[in-house]
Amino acid sequence: ESARASPSEAELPVPLEPRFLPPSLGQPPGEGELRPSSELAFVQEPGDVVALREHPLLLRCQVEGEPPISISWQRDGTPLGNSSGATLMPDGSLHLGGFPTHRALQGSLLPPASVHEYNCVAQNRYGRLVSRRARVQLASLSRFHQHPESMVVEQGGVARFQCLIRGVPEPTISWEHNRTALSAAHHRFTLLPAGILQITNVGQSDVGTYRCVARNVANTRYSQEAQLALSVSPPRLLQEPEILSGPQNLTLTVHQTAVLEAIRYGRSIGVEGIQVLGTGNLMISDVSVQHSGVYVCAANRPGTRVRRTAQGVLLVQAPPEFVQWPQSVSKPPGSSAIFTCVAQGVPEPRLIWLKNGKVLSPGENVRLTHNNSTLMLAGVTPADEAIYQCVAENSAGSNQASARLAVTGAPEPPPAPQGLQAAALSASAVRVSWEPPPARDKPSIIGYVLLLQPEGEPPGREVQEAVSKGTFEHVFTNLDPATTYSVRLRAYSAEGASHDSPPVHITTMGNAPAALGFSTKVLNATSVQASWELPPQPGLIQGFKLFHRKLPAAHFEGPLLLASSASSFLYTDLEPAALYEIKLQAFNGNGDGNSTVRFVSLRDALTLDTGNPLPGVVVGIHVGLAALIICLLCLLLGWRHR
Repeated sequence: ESARASPSEAELPVPLEPRFLPPSLGQPPGEGELRPSSELAFVQEPGDVVALREHPLLLRCQVEGEPPISISWQRDGTPLGNSSGATLMPDGSLHLGGFPTHRALQGSLLPPASVHEYNCVAQNRYGRLVSRRARVQLASLSRFHQHPESMVVEQGGVARFQCLIRGVPEPTISWEHNRTALSAAHHRFTLLPAGILQITNVGQSDVGTYRCVARNVANTRYSQEAQLALSVSPPRLLQEPEILSGPQNLTLTVHQTAVLEAIRYGRSIGVEGIQVLGTGNLMISDVSVQHSGVYVCAANRPGTRVRRTAQGVLLVQAPPEFVQWPQSVSKPPGSSAIFTCVAQGVPEPRLIWLKNGKVLSPGENVRLTHNNSTLMLAGVTPADEAIYQCVAENSAGSNQASARLAVTGAPEPPPAPQGLQAAALSASAVRVSWEPPPARDKPSIIGYVLLLQPEGEPPGREVQEAVSKGTFEHVFTNLDPATTYSVRLRAYSAEGASHDSPPVHITTMGNAPAALGFSTKVLNATSVQASWELPPQPGLIQGFKLFHRKLPAAHFEGPLLLASSASSFLYTDLEPAALYEIKLQAFNGNGDGNSTVRFVSLRDALTLDTGNPLPGVVVGIHVGLAALIICLLCLLLGWRHR
């Protein structure tokens, strides 16, 4: 490999002191007000940059708020010292004198670092604010991790060379044929950004050496040369479909360009509905999260069902974006303050909270709920006055939003909300709605809190749901069936919370009764008694329904409606020796419950009923036969004596 020479060495250490912005950059608020213009906020935050050795760079930071405002900086979480090699500009931006060369670092106790993270820190009398992390990377270009390899291709075939190199920023890759730059405009040559060269319909003019050239602001490097030669064997007339290189798995950030490679022997691979690069490579410019998925390229021989496929996964990441920002509030001592912060991104962002620039952890009066999206401060005191920041981070980036808590002595909360109503939607859900606030109060309201509690439970165990200021209805789910709830509504402004609205009471729909224990008892040939168990809690059942039919009849007779206190019923005048089916159902206002069925046969009962006089009949027959035999014997004996 060859490399361009590095620049000459230099280093510029300068002192760094906190700087106060001039008063013109902020306007003081009116007495007792908490206006957005008084909020300490970043107008411009530092962004990620790539630095060159010995080349100065500027990290911009612009802040607005009530003066005086002091600006300072942190590097890797530590305040920048006087020997940091940086200076603070009048507008709060940070001027970095440049990274020292390797030669200048010889003898230093500190190892050379190629990546640093910088934060701009702003502070006024209300609190401290920390910017998002700005990543400063030293421009670099590694040696080649993969060199192109020589190959032999048949006439009219496909050649593919690949090189791999890493750099900051990503290097631009070009190719040379016999030390002459290749033109990407030629239709047979496809140069992919990832360092891949594809040559289709290879001919004698393509024979020679090829090498990869990588360039960025840090350096230029040349790979080893690879030889392309033509095969001496005769070309194959019928070639089975073969994908020489399929798409690779890619992880990108939104707005980048994705290139999914697909090249096969022979003609190009088609991709329906999408314009391809070269002979079948799929290029997606300005990717978004919706482009994530599995991409499949397919090769088939025309006129046949022979098919080859290859697939790759494209994962598009998105840095955090806020869907809901925390709002500044003013609270009286002893009250509670709630900040809500919702962010979205891919992967899902992790949320942390800062108080005056320092990480806030759950404590005595600090509660973090809903995956850290809600911060509640209970029993606020003047010590809680600060600027609170919600920081959202994922592998694609970070973002921050801030709000201020002011603890005041004379709050003027908004009036209690009006028109609260509730309606049951199902056995586990109710809808609550209320009237929008009057026009004079609407600008001051920043949100609502609904309080739901089952009747009969002790105070303090209610469920609280925060609702945005533009929403005037909410649905509670996962409730218990047939349960009465009390609902109250509270409005919030920067001055505090309103009084609770008058409560409304709503009962969720109940469930239909469950199947009951059910039995039958045959009393005689025409009577059957049906019995069942009553539920342990009264009120769950409004009554019972009894049906019966003589089999094999198709339809039931009934129902017989019985009171909820009934636990049995006597069927009489049934047909002897018949087979009956009896069905029991409990019902209430939510419908009929599951039925319980019993089959009853009266054939055995008929046998028992007719069998009761049989013993007497048998005895009578036996006595009569005995008398007849005695008479016959007497007659016979008398005839013999004659």
